[in-house]
Amino acid sequence: MKKIINDPSHLLEEMLAGIDYAHGDKLERIKDTNVIVRKNKRQGKVSLVSGGGSGHEPSHAGFVGEGMLDAAVCGEVFTSPTPDQILAAIKAVDSGSGVLLIVKNYTGDVMNFEMALELAEMEGIEVDQVIVDDDIAVEDSTYTAGRRGVAGTVIVHKILGAAAEQGLSLLELKELGDKLVEQIKTIGVAIHAATVPEVGKPGFELADDELEYGVGIHSEPGYRRESIKSSREIAEELISKLKQEFNWQSNERFGVFVNGLGATPLMEQYVFLNDVKQLIEAENLQIEFKKVGSLMTSIDMAGLSLTFVKLTEQEWLDYYHAPVQVTSWGG
Repeated sequence: MKKIINDPSHLLEEMLAGIDYAHGDKLERIKDTNVIVRKNKRQGKVSLVSGGGSGHEPSHAGFVGEGMLDAAVCGEVFTSPTPDQILAAIKAVDSGSGVLLIVKNYTGDVMNFEMALELAEMEGIEVDQVIVDDDIAVEDSTYTAGRRGVAGTVIVHKILGAAAEQGLSLLELKELGDKLVEQIKTIGVAIHAATVPEVGKPGFELADDELEYGVGIHSEPGYRRESIKSSREIAEELISKLKQEFNWQSNERFGVFVNGLGATPLMEQYVFLNDVKQLIEAENLQIEFKKVGSLMTSIDMAGLSLTFVKLTEQEWLDYYHAPVQVTSWGG
C-alpha cells in the first residue's frame, strides 16, 4: 500500500486540520469535534447537516457553505460519525428555524443520525431528516437495510441547499427532499477496490482484466463481475439498468451526473459521458443538466457511477442552477 499519510490512526484529525487551514475563509471547525461549519451563519433559515464516514472527499465538507450545507460531520474512514458529534453540528448551526439532516442510507449512519435527532429534540431543537437511497444496484447489501445512499446525495445537497436559502420551512424541505430522492437513481462500476489505510489492502480483489458492476462506496460487493469492457459497453450496461428502473418515456426530462470514485481521471469520465450522451440521444430524453467530477469518492477506488435525476418539477432545476459558495461544487 502506498499512501501519502503519516500515522493512519491520525488520518481524520490531520485531514480536518488541513481542511480548516486551506478553507478558513469559508469554513471553520468546531473546537474539539469532527464538525465543519460554514462561516457567517445565516439567521432565520433552516440549517442543513450531512456527513458520514471519511474517505468520500470532497463529500461532505466540500459542500459546506452558502447554497448547500451548513455543517458536515466527519466520521472515521468508512465509519459513521457518533451521535454526540452529530448533535454538536445540529446545535452549532440551529438558528431557530429547525435543522434538516441529509443521511445516506447506511445502517450506522441512519442509527446515529436518528439518535442525534432525538437528543436535539430533547433540547428543544426542531429536527427532521431525509434518507437518501439512490443506489439501484443491490438491496440489503453490506452495512445496509434497503438500498445504499451514494452519489445522488450530492444532488440532494445542492437542490435542498438552494431551497433552504430561499426560505422554505423545515416541513417543506422534508417533503421536497423525500419527493426528490424518489427520482434519483445511481449505479456504479469499479475496476479496482478502495484501500482503507488502517487495513492496508483493497476491500476486494479484481484481476487486471476484471470489473465489477454495482459496487458500493465502501467497497461493498456489486451484482456481477466480468472481464473488462470498453467505456461504451459499460455505459450500455448502466443505462440499461437505469432505464429499467425509471421506465422512462420519450422526451422526459433528466439531469445526468457522472461521478468519479477516486482514482478515475477526468479524461475517462468525459469519455464515459460522451458514450452516455449517444445512448441518451437514442432514447430521445431531454437532458437539462450535466455534471462531471469526483464528488462522492471511495478513497482510491478506480471506477465511476452514473446518476440520473428525473426532473418532475421545474423548481428542482431552478434550485440546481442557483449560485453556491462552497469549495468543491465547481461550475
